[in-house]
Amino acid sequence: MKELKIINKNIEDIKEYENNAKEHPDWQIEQIANSINEFGFNDPIAINADNQIIEGHGRLLAAKKLGLSEIPCIVLTGLTEVQERAYIIAHNKTTMNTDFDLDRLQYELNALKVEDFDLGLTGFSEYEIEKLNYSALDEIKENDYSSFSNEVNKNSSTFAVTLQFKKENEKEVTDFIKENGKDEIIRIILNEIGGKNA
Repeated sequence: MKELKIINKNIEDIKEYENNAKEHPDWQIEQIANSINEFGFNDPIAINADNQIIEGHGRLLAAKKLGLSEIPCIVLTGLTEVQERAYIIAHNKTTMNTDFDLDRLQYELNALKVEDFDLGLTGFSEYEIEKLNYSALDEIKENDYSSFSNEVNKNSSTFAVTLQFKKENEKEVTDFIKENGKDEIIRIILNEIGGKNA
């Protein structure tokens, strides 16, 4: 295995891959910039011999937002042009192929909260963190309501349910929640349960 050396490059010399398919909205660039400010630039940008980015487009945009003049890079050599294009996709996709262990994640976030650490710097939104703070987390499969009563806190008059949706439906679902609120979602679920039990 080849040794990878980190070198500092003038930010103006780094070129973006013009057909990079990974989106980097402003809010994400803000998150990356905040992370760099808090933890440092600990994840060098990978470039080829022509200073074109192979992975690290979001970090480059965050560095520009922060006004950095130099950024740490590693030069990847030995890849064909086809391999470079494939790796750009693979690097982004493979990081998205698994989810978190929710119990361990909740434990780690709570430990950080006890230390008064800004949880926003973890990349999670306030809404996502709030969901993790429920005492009971139920995984509900599509059209399967049998587990609604599982692991309910017997000393509480309420219980929590986690609904999972396909990523492709994210915008539709979030727009619905914003427009209708949780009460309408509860009404739909209860009506569906009633219909199935009729």
